[in-house]
Amino acid sequence: MSLPDPSPARKPRRLGLWLPFVALGLLVALWSGAWVWARGQAASRMDAAVAALGQAGYHLAWKDRQIGGYPFRLDVTLTEFSGREPSGWGLDAPRLEAEAYMHALGNWVIAAPAGLSFVRPIGGPVAVKGDLLHASLTHLAARPPSFSFEGVKLTFTPQPGAQPFALTTADRVEFHLRAGPDDEGGVFARLDGGKARLSGLFARVAGDKPIGIVWNSTLSKMSAFQGRDWPSAVRHWADAGGRMTVRDAGITAGDAVLGVRTGTLGVASDGRLSGSLPVTLRQAPRALDAMGAEGVVDQGAAQSATAVVQARQAGGDTAQATLDFQAGRTTLGPVALGAAPKVYDAR
Repeated sequence: MSLPDPSPARKPRRLGLWLPFVALGLLVALWSGAWVWARGQAASRMDAAVAALGQAGYHLAWKDRQIGGYPFRLDVTLTEFSGREPSGWGLDAPRLEAEAYMHALGNWVIAAPAGLSFVRPIGGPVAVKGDLLHASLTHLAARPPSFSFEGVKLTFTPQPGAQPFALTTADRVEFHLRAGPDDEGGVFARLDGGKARLSGLFARVAGDKPIGIVWNSTLSKMSAFQGRDWPSAVRHWADAGGRMTVRDAGITAGDAVLGVRTGTLGVASDGRLSGSLPVTLRQAPRALDAMGAEGVVDQGAAQSATAVVQARQAGGDTAQATLDFQAGRTTLGPVALGAAPKVYDAR
């Protein structure tokens, strides 16, 4: 008796082998499409922002724009960037680089690897270079958005034909803008290890010693800070009752110190600063004498302010006083020093 022949073995199905590759291909295609869409959105939104700012009197331009970074980032590179705002302040950079990851397109890191120049309305451009020049921009829907700038080992060089700048170098410069609770916004700035140019006010006061600046403040009513340009935004904010609370501020120039205790500031209808700041002054007579000699304040006013400060020093080199900004004037105690700082041009 013979046994039947066994059934031939079935060929293995290859569907299970190819499915992962097909799924991977589809995923790559979908991701590539999303990246191309995000690239187009980035370009169109930049163009729309430039057009909107142009209608408000701002000017943004560049010679060339490249957007890359596939597959996981968007990298935007602008060459020969130039930006101007209505009052004349501006920023130029040979090359600006911005980067955001695809999973966080609202978080941008910006760098100026070839340095930049900031343009003063009257003084002209100043070239800035350093070991590090970068910034970050996040939380774009917040008011204000989160912005940070950091510069390390900076040099400041006025361009040909420009007026001198107060500093030649700085070890570190920081600026931070943050949204807070209760419709508030925080502004923090710091300069460490600054060196004054050979002549000028800072040089007279600090000599060859370092210069430091710190500013820490909170602004209320940030939702009201809006308008087609800087003056209209500030006016709208001030009309809504917006105020700035100074929490810590000061300038150190060698042995001379101007320190600010908590105070409140606003902006008057003429565009000038209003409010008052209690201040601590060290080596104030030397600083006031330098301000008079440099023409920052009238020499007679500087001498009167020096007499007031000396009367309040009580035998030491530190005095307490109040800086008032009222009716368009700046006063130190009872002495008028000059016009109050202008926040915007009210013309």
